[in-house]
Amino acid sequence: MSNVISDETIEYVGILAKLELKGQEREDAKKDMERMLDYVDMLGELDTTGIEPMSHVFPVNNVFREDVVSNGDGSEETLANAPLRKDDTFVVPKTIG
Repeated sequence: MSNVISDETIEYVGILAKLELKGQEREDAKKDMERMLDYVDMLGELDTTGIEPMSHVFPVNNVFREDVVSNGDGSEETLANAPLRKDDTFVVPKTIG
């Protein structure tokens, strides 16, 4: 079941990960990647019959809450500082001709 990683593959992965692997680093990375792929292959051999797929380790219920304003939007206080205002907006000089 041993996966063998070629020099070309480790070079490509290095480019994708923006890593410069030289000499022993390259060989160590190849061995690590081979071990990871062997482990994934081993997991693929497990009998998961009757095991329901899940998207989270912990049960996740609806985590959303009702959006309730509790302290107001502060627009009146903010607009109180405006040198010029029209209705509920700031009036600023035109910047684009």
